[in-house]
Amino acid sequence: MDFGIAGRKAIVGGASAGLGKACALSLAREGVELTIVARTKANIEAAAREISTITGVRVTPVAADINSDEGRAATLKACPAPDIIVNNSGGPPTGNFRDWDRATWLEALHNNMLGAIFMIKETVDGMIERKFGRIVNITSSAVKAPISILGLSNSARAGLTGFVAGTSREVARHNVTINNILPGDFNTERHQANTQTMAKLQNRSYEEMKTIRMAAVAAGRFGEPAELGDLCAYLCSVQAGFITGQNLLIDGGKYPGTF
Repeated sequence: MDFGIAGRKAIVGGASAGLGKACALSLAREGVELTIVARTKANIEAAAREISTITGVRVTPVAADINSDEGRAATLKACPAPDIIVNNSGGPPTGNFRDWDRATWLEALHNNMLGAIFMIKETVDGMIERKFGRIVNITSSAVKAPISILGLSNSARAGLTGFVAGTSREVARHNVTINNILPGDFNTERHQANTQTMAKLQNRSYEEMKTIRMAAVAAGRFGEPAELGDLCAYLCSVQAGFITGQNLLIDGGKYPGTF
């Protein structure tokens, strides 16, 4: 299927590795010109070279904290009129809510809610004027089924979900969609780190904890980043123009509910 977005311009956050990089690669395969962002210069430049080599698409790396005012400014200077935004940022620390002070909470809100909101604020009106826009936020399955050690993430990402629920309906008539992807257990460095934390809390080995987590997934395995990347690319397609304000769970059947 031709997604009809070749030549469009996209900004992808957290794109040096993991799910962000997978989204960038899937968009590049569709012919989308990319501006990819991450904090570490060497890592984001390496990702840009790799994606460009694989796809032949122009990829501009930006080394910045995309959640900061300065980082967004640098990103939008590199890509001032994006058609597609993929908001993706590493999750906050795991732990117990009793140990988190106000500064820790504010940082989580800054990185996992407000950063995406301000990026939407600064780009959505241009999309409305051009009569095309696709915004995808990579959040977490924990929005739907909270995980106790991810209290910071549960809260910040749920706040973003509420914002999207209202804003997406406001802009839909202009062929601008906003959706959230809720990943479950994916084979990423972040997931491995969380598994290690869970293992320590339960006095288990890493391999034992990994086996337990995998057994909870109906598919019997962890997801591969490319699977989420391709879902993201579809949500950015012309064919997906009637999908907006949705929270698409991609978790291999781990969530047991009907809705």
